[in-house]
Order: sequence, then structure tokens, then C-alpha cells
Amino acid sequence: MPDIPYCGSPPLPGSVTWNLDPLLLALLALVGFAGSWRLRPEASRRQACFVVGWGILFLALVSPLCNLSVALFGARVAQHVLLALVVAPLLAYGLRIRVRGLLLPSVAFGLAIWGWHLPAFYVATFAGDGIAYWAMHGTTIGAALWLWGGLLSRSVDRPDLTALAALVTAVHMGVLGALLTLAPRPLYAPHAHGVTEPWGYTALEDQQLGGLLMWVPGGLLFAAVVVAGLALALRRAEAGAARPQVLRRT
Repeated sequence: MPDIPYCGSPPLPGSVTWNLDPLLLALLALVGFAGSWRLRPEASRRQACFVVGWGILFLALVSPLCNLSVALFGARVAQHVLLALVVAPLLAYGLRIRVRGLLLPSVAFGLAIWGWHLPAFYVATFAGDGIAYWAMHGTTIGAALWLWGGLLSRSVDRPDLTALAALVTAVHMGVLGALLTLAPRPLYAPHAHGVTEPWGYTALEDQQLGGLLMWVPGGLLFAAVVVAGLALALRRAEAGAARPQVLRRT
């Protein structure tokens, strides 16, 4: 009997299924309840961010995207992008996750993203026991929450460091996305041509789509953080330069 991945066998068009794992549903319900309880005294904006982030987390793991990611590399990358670049900042802001440093979170996120896209580790996530699959999601989401907690925490007092960390993240995600997009051959055995062909993609086209999804949205989001950080740092520098002149006049 073949080893069936956690999210099921590679689906054909029209046959994708929802992931109704009772343990996963219970864990997501627990996270939702705990987060809502913690945010009772918080402002409605933080509560809304948590609810939206939790909802996207639920859909990313439970919806047919989970099953589709067994067949298409592009769907797996879309799942990663949602979790790391949408869910993580929403939850980090909503839960007011505070992180003082940026070096370690940046390194951890880079290791998670690059490590799980090495072919050997990526293929391991398709094992039927699901251990590597959940290790991948756990480390990636955890590192993303750590990173976004740092970016949001330091954006006020050290916007220059925030911009630098976002720039480094944008560069290394862009390099990985470019390598996947421009690779001359498919790198991931689970997404062989026979698996992707029913969806209208060759294995290489599927990989190129995944690379572009990592390259462009990730680059644009972190580029926006870089611009915001630099703009805030520049305004503070200008205000600091103008303050002595005001004092001299008075």
C-alpha cells in the first residue's frame, strides 16, 4: 500500500477534499478560543486582526488547498505565503506579540523557508505519518510569528533596524523564488509531470508558478515594510535636526 501524505492522495480536478482531521479542528478551535479570551480587554482593531488571521489560518489548513498542495507545488507555496505573510502578521499584531531583537527571528525565518524547500526535506513532508509535514508548518509559522513580532515591535523605536531586517528577508525570499522559477528542471519528485498534468501544468511550469508566488508577493510585502521603516527613520532624523534650530531661536 502506498504511503499516503497527510493531506491525502494527489487529487484530480473536481475531486479535491477538505481536511477534517479532528485533532487539527480541535487544535484550531483551542487557538481561537484562547486568543479570543486573551483579547477581551484589547481594542477592537486587534481583535479584528486576530479573527481574520485565525480565519485564514483555518482555511489554509482545512480547505481543499491542503489536498491540492499534494498535487501542485504552486498550491503548497500559496499555502506557505498565506501562513507566513498574511496569517503571521495579523496574529502577531492582534495578540500583541513583542520581540526585542530582530537578528535571531530573521535567521530563524530564513532557515525555515530555505530548509523546507531543500528537495530532501520537502519530499519528507509527504510521508504518511505527517511528522515532517507538521514540523514544516510548525517551524515556519513559529518563525514567521517571531519575525513579525519583532518587525512590529521595533517599527516605532528602531524603524531603521526594521527596514534592514525586512530588506534582508525580501532579498533571500526573492533569491529562493528566483532559483525555483529559473531552475532548468523540476526539483521535487512528488510533483512529477503525471501528477501536475491533469491540472494543465507541466512539472516545471508548476514549479515556476510556485517560485513566482514566493518571489513577487513576498518581495512586495517586505519592500513595503522597508519603505515604511525608512520613511519613519527619515522623518525622525529631520525632526531631530530641526529641534536644535528651534531651541536656538527661543
